[in-house]
Amino acid sequence: MHQDAHEFLNFLLNELVDILEKEAEAAKADAAETSSPSEKTANGPKNPQANGVLKEPLVTWVHKNFQGILTNETRCLRCETVTARDETFFDLSLDIEQNSSITSCLKNFSSTETLNAEDKFFCDKCCSLQEAQKRMKIKKPPHILVIHLKRFKYIEQLGRYKKLSYRVVFPLELKLSNTMEDADSEYSLFAVVVHVGSGPNHGHYISLVKSHNHWLFFDDENVEMIDESAVQTFFGSAQEYSSNTDHGYILFYESLGASSKS
Repeated sequence: MHQDAHEFLNFLLNELVDILEKEAEAAKADAAETSSPSEKTANGPKNPQANGVLKEPLVTWVHKNFQGILTNETRCLRCETVTARDETFFDLSLDIEQNSSITSCLKNFSSTETLNAEDKFFCDKCCSLQEAQKRMKIKKPPHILVIHLKRFKYIEQLGRYKKLSYRVVFPLELKLSNTMEDADSEYSLFAVVVHVGSGPNHGHYISLVKSHNHWLFFDDENVEMIDESAVQTFFGSAQEYSSNTDHGYILFYESLGASSKS
């Protein structure tokens, strides 16, 4: 399989976090070395771990812009106890269907799943395996919402991965309604990574980026301005077999409200 843009994005964001954390640690070390001995004695140990206290994780600009929080809720169908577990994310990977939309993909992502038979949930209150309902919800949406469409799927009958050219509509304005809060989060599309090719083992990536209210088309060293309506040509193919192999793969949405920036 050729180099995947989604894998590279995850590598890039995590590598940036590592670099920023190392720079912050180096800056702290330099500050500690330049402080006088009397200051060190008066203020106590500079290393918060010296007293057995864990240091707070560094919140970088990567976290402030890209990180959101998901809540994994599991409800025991016997005692009705709800177990919730939070986890952070930099992007959402969504399963896709033919002739669907980002909104429907998000609804499927947060739909309720019943755990039964061999998949029963161990309820701490019942102290036994029980049938349960499980769902994933967005608790805190990020300032920049990155959506990855799962266009590469392993087909058991074929024994290999296949590219799904499904038509998935991604709007210029997106509203999230499946958050924990009552208020909806509104987003505006500002970039699209497009996979060009008929399969997962080869292809090419191009990008669409909105800058100063104009959409730009990036294909290696070639850059040109395109009309906003051209974005919809990258939704995908309505039929399984089509000459169009240019399909939206990673979508970048920016929050229109100030609440996600805090």
